[in-house]
Amino acid sequence: MTDDRPDPDVLLRRVNAEAARAGRGKLRIFFGFAPGVGKTYRMLQVARELATHHKRDVLLGIVETHRRAETMALTDGLETLPRKPIAYRGHLLDEFDLDAALARKPEIVLVDELAHTNAPGSRHTKRWQDVGELLDAGIDVLTTMNVQHVESLNDVISQITGIQVRETVPDQVLDRADAVELVDISPEELLDRLREGKVYVPEQAKRAVEHFFMRGNLLALRELALRRTAQHVDEDVQEYRAQHGVSVTWPAGERILVCVGPAPSSGRLIRAAARMAAGLRCPWAAVYVEGLGLHTSSERLEAHLRLVESLGGEVTRLAGARIAETILSYARRRNVTRIIIGKPTHPRVRDRMRGSLLDAVVRGSGEIDVHVISGDAGDDAVQSRPTNAGDRSSGVGYVTATALVGAMVLLGLALRALGDLPDLEMLFLLAVMVAAVWLGRGPSLLTAALSVACYDFFFVPPFYTFSVSDRRYVLTFTMMFGVGLLLSELASRLKRQERNAVAREERTAVLYSLSRDLGATSDPISIATTAARHAAEIFAARAVVLQLAADGELRSLGASPPDATLELKDLTVAKWAATHAELAGLGTHTLPGSVSICAPLQIASVLGVLVLLPHSAAAHTVEQRAFLDVFCRQLAAALERVRLAADARVSALRAKTEEMRSSLLSAVSHDLRTPLASITGAATSLRDDHALSEGTRAELVEAICDEAARLERLVSNLLDMTRLQSGAVTLKQDWVPLDEIIGSALTRTEERLGERAIRIELSPELPLLFVDPVLFEQVFVNLLENAAKYTAPGTPLELYATCKPQRISIELVDHGPGLPEGDEEKLFEKFYRGPNSGVPGAGLGLAICRAIMEAHGGTIRALRKPDAGAAFEIQLPIAAEPPSVEGAVP
Repeated sequence: MTDDRPDPDVLLRRVNAEAARAGRGKLRIFFGFAPGVGKTYRMLQVARELATHHKRDVLLGIVETHRRAETMALTDGLETLPRKPIAYRGHLLDEFDLDAALARKPEIVLVDELAHTNAPGSRHTKRWQDVGELLDAGIDVLTTMNVQHVESLNDVISQITGIQVRETVPDQVLDRADAVELVDISPEELLDRLREGKVYVPEQAKRAVEHFFMRGNLLALRELALRRTAQHVDEDVQEYRAQHGVSVTWPAGERILVCVGPAPSSGRLIRAAARMAAGLRCPWAAVYVEGLGLHTSSERLEAHLRLVESLGGEVTRLAGARIAETILSYARRRNVTRIIIGKPTHPRVRDRMRGSLLDAVVRGSGEIDVHVISGDAGDDAVQSRPTNAGDRSSGVGYVTATALVGAMVLLGLALRALGDLPDLEMLFLLAVMVAAVWLGRGPSLLTAALSVACYDFFFVPPFYTFSVSDRRYVLTFTMMFGVGLLLSELASRLKRQERNAVAREERTAVLYSLSRDLGATSDPISIATTAARHAAEIFAARAVVLQLAADGELRSLGASPPDATLELKDLTVAKWAATHAELAGLGTHTLPGSVSICAPLQIASVLGVLVLLPHSAAAHTVEQRAFLDVFCRQLAAALERVRLAADARVSALRAKTEEMRSSLLSAVSHDLRTPLASITGAATSLRDDHALSEGTRAELVEAICDEAARLERLVSNLLDMTRLQSGAVTLKQDWVPLDEIIGSALTRTEERLGERAIRIELSPELPLLFVDPVLFEQVFVNLLENAAKYTAPGTPLELYATCKPQRISIELVDHGPGLPEGDEEKLFEKFYRGPNSGVPGAGLGLAICRAIMEAHGGTIRALRKPDAGAAFEIQLPIAAEPPSVEGAVP
C-alpha cells in the first residue's frame, strides 16, 4: 500500500508563502538583452491595455520615453505622476516621487529602469528598493531591466563586453517577480534601430556600434537573457506542479536520471548520462535505491557516487521495498524526462523468480523515455562483494544456526520419549524465527533447510530415513521452508529499517548537540575546540580546526585531542582545500594518498579548514561525506557568527569613535574663528574709521577676501568629507584626458603655488580616464595645496604619470622636509594635521583625496623620499572603452 497523502510540512510552507503574497503587490518585469529592444514600449502597451480594456487604475510613476514620438504617444490618456526635483551640486535632478505614489496608491504603477541609482537625498539609494516599498504597500508594479544589470551575471557581462556595469539589481528581486516577460528582437534589427538613431544620438550610436553593440556581444547577451528567463519560467513550472500535486511528467525542459548501483556497468551509465546532459544542456542526477532486504555497502558503489559528484551530477539515495516504484516516484516528483538504466546481465531465471527491474521501469515509465545502455564489466578496477545486512561477519552465525537446529532435534526426541506429542514441527519453526531475528538472512535460510531435513529424518515415519510415507508431510516441509524464508526476509527488512532509523536519530542528535554546544560559546577558540571534540567522536579521528588568517596562512584554533598536531604534508592538503574551497585528501580525487581529510569551512567565503586524521585508512562513504559537509557548515556558521559579532562590536566602536571625532569639530572652531575674526576686524575698521588711507583700505579689503576664501575652503572640505563618508556622492564619470585635469588643477592653485617650479612628465601612452572630472580634479587641488602648505616658497614640485599593466600610476613629489616616520597612513585620517600644527587647516584634505580615490576604485598612499621630500602615489585602474551604457534607453 502506498500513502498518497500530501506532506503536511510542504502544505504548511505553501500556506505561509500564499499568506505572505496575499497582501503584497505583483511585480512584472519586462526583461531585455540590451538597450533599445523595446522594453519601455512594450510596458506602455500593456499598461494601456490594462487601463482601457480591464479598467485598472494605472499610474505612470516614472517612464523614460527619451522623446521618442511613438513611445510618447502611448503615454497619452494615462495619468502621469509629477517627478520630484532634488537639488544636487547646483543642479535639479528629476526623480521618482515615492511618497506621492504611496499617497496616490493606484492599482498599478509603472517604474521604468529598475537598476537606476537614485540621486543623493532620496529615501532609497536604488530604484529597486522603491519598487520593494510599493509592493509591500500592495501596489502592483510594471518595470524594465536589462540582463547586464543582474547582479550574479555582472562578472560574466564584464568578460563579454569589457565593461563593468555598476548599476545592478540583486538576483532575489528577479527571482521573486511574479512575471518576467522577455522583450526580444534580433541583433540585426537592434543594430538597424541603432543606425536609424532610435536608441542613441548619431555620434553616440557610432561609438556604441564599434564597441558594446558589436554583433557578437549582442548574441551572447541575448543567450544570457533567454537562459535567465527560462530559469525563472522553470521555477514557476516547478512551483505550479508542487502546488497542484502534478505527478505527470511535463517535458518542457530535459532532466536526466541515471540508475546506479555497485555493478561495474554503472560507471559507463554515469558517463553516458553526463555526456547526454552536456549535449542537451540540462541537469542530471544519479539515484541509488537501497532495498529493505539486502544492504549493499561496497567500495565500488561509493566510487560510482563520487564519480557522479565529480561530473557535476546530483547524488540521491533512496530506500524502498520496490526499487522500480521508488525510482519512478522520484522521477515524477523531479519532472524527469529521461531515465538511463543498464541492460540486465544476470540469467533470465532470476527475472522469472524475482521479477525484472528493467521490465518494471519500462512498463511503469509512462511518458518518461527510458534509455537502456549496456555496460562494460571492466569499467572499474575496484572489486567488492555485497554483504547481507544482518549476517555475521564470520561463520559464527552458520555454526550457531546448526547448533540451534541440533538443540531442537534433541528437545524433540526428549519430548517424543515422554509421549506421543503432535506438532513437533513447531520447534523447528521457533528455531527459524530465532535465527531470522538474531542471526541474519543466510543463517536463517540454513536453519530452514536443516529444520526440514531433520524433521523428515527424525520425526516423520519411517524414522531415520529421508523417505516419506505420507504425502501430507510434503506440504509441511514446503510450509516450513517457505515460512523460514519469509521470516528471514521480514527480519532483514526490519533490521535495515531499524539501522536507518538509528542512523538518522544519531545524526540528528549529533547535529543538535553540536548546535547547542556551539551556541553556548562566544569566541573562535572555544568554538573550534568544541567542534574538534565532536568531530573526533563522530568520525573516529583526530580533528584539528584551522582558521584562515588575513595573510592567507592557516593557524590552528582547536584540536581533539588537545595535543593533536599536523605534519607539513597535512598542512599542504589543508591549504589546497582552503584555496579551492573543495574537499581534499583521503578518499577524494585530490591528493588521495594523504592520511588526512581536509574539509573547507565556508559560508560566503572560506573561513578555515577542518582536518580529520582517521584512526583507520578507510575512506569515507558518500553519505558520510554529506554528513561531513553539514557538520562543516554548522561550524562555519558558528565562526561566521562570532566574526560578525566582532565586526558589529568594531562598528559600534567606530560609531562611538566617529561621535567622539565629531566633538573634535570644536577643535576646528579655532580655524573657523580665526578667519571670521580677521574678516570682522577688517570690515569693522572699514566701517568705523573713515580717515584710513587708500592703501590701508585696500589692504583691509584684500585681507577680507583672503580670509573669506580660507573660510570657504575649510567649510567646503568639511562638507565634502561628510558627503563622501556617508556615500551621498554619486560619481558622474566621463572620458577625459589626464593633462586637462592637471591643467585645470594648476590653474585653480596658481596663486597658492606662487613661483614654484613644477616639472610635469606624462607618458604618451596614457589612455583617457573614465572618472568624475570634478572630484578627480579636487584630488590634485588638495595635493598641490598640501604641498604649498608644508614646503617653503619656491620649493620645486614634480609630477609623473605612467601607464602600467591594468592601471595608471601618478606620483606628485615635493622637495620639502618630507614625512615623519610612521605617519604615512595617519596622514589620511580625518582631522590629522601632522607634526607641524602651526600650518593652518582642518586636516581633511588628504582624507578627502583617499575617499575620492576609493570611490573610483583606486588607491592613494604617502611615500617617504629621503632625497626628495614627500611623495603621494595614485593608482587608478584602467577602464575598458567605450563608456558604460548604464541608464541607456530600453
